[in-house]
Amino acid sequence: MPRIVSVASAVPDHVFYQEDIRHAVQQMFSASFRDLERLLPIFQNAQIDKRHFCVPMDWFQRNHSFAEKNRLYIENAVDLGARAVTRCLDKAGLAPEDVDCFLFVSSTGIATPAIDVRIANGLAMKPSLRRLPLWGLGCAGGCAGVARAAEMASARPGRPVLLLALELCGLTFLWGDRSKGNLIATSLFGDGAAAALIVEDGPTSASEGASPSPSLSPQIIASRTTRWPDTLDIMGWDVQDEGLKVIFSRDIPSFVLRHIPPAVDEFLQEQRLDRSAIDRLIAHPGGAKVISAYEECLGLSPEQTRLSRQVLREYGNMSSATILFVLEKAMEEKSTGSCHGGSCGNRGGCGCGDSGGSGGEYALMTALGPGFCSELALLRW
Repeated sequence: MPRIVSVASAVPDHVFYQEDIRHAVQQMFSASFRDLERLLPIFQNAQIDKRHFCVPMDWFQRNHSFAEKNRLYIENAVDLGARAVTRCLDKAGLAPEDVDCFLFVSSTGIATPAIDVRIANGLAMKPSLRRLPLWGLGCAGGCAGVARAAEMASARPGRPVLLLALELCGLTFLWGDRSKGNLIATSLFGDGAAAALIVEDGPTSASEGASPSPSLSPQIIASRTTRWPDTLDIMGWDVQDEGLKVIFSRDIPSFVLRHIPPAVDEFLQEQRLDRSAIDRLIAHPGGAKVISAYEECLGLSPEQTRLSRQVLREYGNMSSATILFVLEKAMEEKSTGSCHGGSCGNRGGCGCGDSGGSGGEYALMTALGPGFCSELALLRW
């Protein structure tokens, strides 16, 4: 069974606090909206304190070409991605040359040669490294990446598979787009990267570092994709001369309420489980309303979604990378036994940091992305 050995994140150096962003947007959009004051509470309602970006605040005050934005994407993605990868490998006690396969997930820029091979060259990974760049999965990419990495790890037991999800959402800002959708995007998205190392138990592990304690490294039990026809307009990009214009429907929370419960129930039934078996929810925090919708439709307590809300508050929505930030925090709590107030949802007593009972502790990873698609993964400590 494949296990997640380590997860590590990295963020750019420029930190913007939500109130400062709100003030800058107010000045920028004041001539475009007669009712701007009525819309500005979205910054407070987003429940975000700060976000990180690869460019300074004044970069957003003028127009930039798609070519310029993409050059910045490549430059910053290589640096930020290498930082996340190095931290992830250090946690696992592995060297870059130990990696057998490298999956790279991103949707906020384009590069050929891809970002993963640029990072592989910079870190001196082995020439026989297998690579799989995945583009266009959007916010679902982190969870889908875990699923695909698990499949590749299972095919070659003992050989480490590296997953990197990286998004520079700030570079997709369109200065000339004064639409309400662009205004809402300025209240929500940020930049970040996270890497995960996944290994199937086997005799060919690169080092002892790739064989962690089972109580600390969750198994990836199963995964599932659900795609709903005729939903292409819910989320994605509208590619324009100036760059990537974000598309996302205001109806996503209501979509979650209607469609996620049957998708989750079918997935769990395949594993002979039901919702009562889930101790933790590791959800992509697409927004505060989306998290609330998960709580409502799956019967979860706010404690069970606390880590998703915490990541949203500290970093905003970083698209595909965000769910791996949540996973990193969940694994840190598990390793230290620092579960707060039963947030893991482990009924009958917190098992964080324990070797676990006969059934272990289950966590459900969930994310939504363009298509419109749901990605689910079942983990067990």
